[in-house]
Amino acid sequence: MDVAPSSQRVAGSTCCILLISLRFSALAMTLRSNSVPPSTKRPLRRFLQWSASGILLALIAFSAYALLYPERMPDAVGLVVEDLTGANPHPVHLLKPETVPLSLLAQLGKQIFFDPSLSASGTQSCASCHSPEHAYGPPNAALVQLGGPHMTLPGYRPPPSLAYLYRQATFTIGPEAADMDTPVATLSQTAAQVQGVARAQKTAGVAPVAPAMVPQGGLFWDGRADTLQAQAVGPLVNPVEMANANEAEAAHKLAQTKYRDMFKQLFGPRILDQPDMLLAEAMSAVSRYQIEDQSFHEFNSKYDYWLEGQARLSPAELRGMRLFNDQDKANCAGCHLSQPGHDGLPPLFTDTQYEALGAPRNPKLAENKDPKYFDMGICGPYRTDLKDQTQYCGMFLTPTLRNSANRPVYFHNSVYHTLQQVMEFYNWRNTNPEKIYPRDASGKVKKYDDIPPQYQANIDILDAPFDRKFGDQPAMNQHDIEDIIAFVKTLNDGYQPGWTLNHVGH
Repeated sequence: MDVAPSSQRVAGSTCCILLISLRFSALAMTLRSNSVPPSTKRPLRRFLQWSASGILLALIAFSAYALLYPERMPDAVGLVVEDLTGANPHPVHLLKPETVPLSLLAQLGKQIFFDPSLSASGTQSCASCHSPEHAYGPPNAALVQLGGPHMTLPGYRPPPSLAYLYRQATFTIGPEAADMDTPVATLSQTAAQVQGVARAQKTAGVAPVAPAMVPQGGLFWDGRADTLQAQAVGPLVNPVEMANANEAEAAHKLAQTKYRDMFKQLFGPRILDQPDMLLAEAMSAVSRYQIEDQSFHEFNSKYDYWLEGQARLSPAELRGMRLFNDQDKANCAGCHLSQPGHDGLPPLFTDTQYEALGAPRNPKLAENKDPKYFDMGICGPYRTDLKDQTQYCGMFLTPTLRNSANRPVYFHNSVYHTLQQVMEFYNWRNTNPEKIYPRDASGKVKKYDDIPPQYQANIDILDAPFDRKFGDQPAMNQHDIEDIIAFVKTLNDGYQPGWTLNHVGH
């Protein structure tokens, strides 16, 4: 004999209670009629009163049970509880990195990360542009950070956050090499082979039919570094950042630090006399610090607690989450994946892929004073190995949205300073481009003005909300935008959960 799941049995019991309640109501109506003898009315009325009280208590008990354990309810009941309370009717257990004491290697990396003596100016460290107090992103609202020997040179792009990079894969194009039957090719060869292959459409909550033949993984806005270790070297020798003349000069500074004995303890007494090895081990230590230290991936936002059933979303946050995941409206989750993986890993709110969005040009950047200069992301100018693969021109890494509500600048060129502006760009880019882009001398809207015309075919026009046409109704209204922003704010780390009715019952 088949046994119905407990949720179905509870739903069935509810229906029975409601039907019985209707029967008693009918009987009560009958009692009011004069056709029932008085001798029968009195005990029957008493019986109905006690029965009605019992039914009411049963309904109250069921409602309380549903509020306490919405995860044990049928989906329809769970959705009602979610609407009423903001609780998650399907809580999960997230597999987060363990909090453990830093290894000696990571402790060395921490010293390096905060050491300004490694820069040409003597005043700039990794933490200067990747502030721990700002989710390891820029510490101020400047378009780009200043650096160089005298801290007077503007950087090329705003520093991306270093948070939540511990799961970032190496840069690839198309499916993982292990999944392919063909021999491993160079990136340029792979890019050439997939040129012309249709890009998989990105829809919130729906996996692509085929492996997306697009760039993914890597670090920096253009993915030119494959590992945290390689990424850490870049700023040391960048002329507009820490500005060492070369790697040898950076290694010489490392050999003079107050923690130089830690190198000898970890790598032997001769390590200070081997500049190449010293620099490599130092950057390895920085990467270990970023991987081991919990502050780089805290997973303690309100949304994380909501996923685990330990927080409730406000009505605006709940509406925003649904719009965020709505494939026909905002479709944010098409790129900023919002659901935990099957392995229980918390969502990173990025698919780590690259997109050409066509953000407007920022005339305030120093490089953009030259009308012939264009930052083309993957195909240059700061990445050179894929400069001939023009199908990727204008593509930049999709960043995580965790802690993005507190970020002072947005996009690779810092063109926007608020989430409101970012949402308006997504909403109006195609339907009302005159609200996004400047006009030329003749009054014509200069759409996609930060990408040369020959590369504008790379811009995403398939994924909602970019699938709208000029003159169409925008995907979102102002109320929708405010709700989505309210939800994005739940992705900020540091939330302190209070007592909640909902909880994980396992």
